[in-house]
Amino acid sequence: MEKVVPEAEELPRAIVRRVVKDKLSHCSPDADMSVHKDALLAFSESARIFIHYLSATANDICRESKRQTINADDVLKALEDIEFPDFVMPLKASLDEFRRNNAGKKARAAKEKEVKKRKLEEEQPGGEREEEEEDQDGED
Repeated sequence: MEKVVPEAEELPRAIVRRVVKDKLSHCSPDADMSVHKDALLAFSESARIFIHYLSATANDICRESKRQTINADDVLKALEDIEFPDFVMPLKASLDEFRRNNAGKKARAAKEKEVKKRKLEEEQPGGEREEEEEDQDGED
């Protein structure tokens, strides 16, 4: 079988396998399900096509709003437009959790940056800064 999809567009097989097996283990925790290689390829291709369709729809929504950057609200609206409204609430919950976690990381990073800045200022003798060099553009 010949590859039709460029390698850059392929979804990582290990991640697809992990997602499929994780979902199957939640659906039937008592059974140890195996997934055939062709089935994994079908899942991967289906997900890739879904991503293309969703991103094209989100892009249309973004352009209608006269913007050039797709945001999360465009994706949520696109899910409704392509008739996947059941995905919207779980996605909103995931986004909210991501934003909460990311806000904490950003706050810590900003605090660490401020601490480093203070240490550098304290290490400079007398807190003096180097003087700017004079402009030498050939004027007398």
